[in-house]
Amino acid sequence: MRALKYGTIGLVVVTVISLAAWGGAQGLPGIWGVLIGAAVGGGYVLLTAVSILVTANTSTGATGAIVLGGWLVKLVLVMMIFIALDGLTFYHQTAFVVTLLVALIVVMAAELWGLITTNVTYTS
Repeated sequence: MRALKYGTIGLVVVTVISLAAWGGAQGLPGIWGVLIGAAVGGGYVLLTAVSILVTANTSTGATGAIVLGGWLVKLVLVMMIFIALDGLTFYHQTAFVVTLLVALIVVMAAELWGLITTNVTYTS
């Protein structure tokens, strides 16, 4: 839960900063680029955490299958989004790519921070 919470906070921070920067520099196309990039980049990483939480009470095999299947579905969806966006001009492509990459990095780092700072009791 902490990973999902910190990842979401990181995504919101990246989105707000990117909206201010790209929206001010490029106007409405910059805003669209940021919104699409944040949704794709942040959503990609956050959906993995959600799938792990949903399968927390299942066997490790089921969790692994759902996480792997979810990853494949996300990969296909991202490719479909890229194909759908090809040639469209309503968004700023640089704002999209930069926000997507920054969102991926920040959300993964925030989730990692949430995981490593969690106090967990181990028993054997």
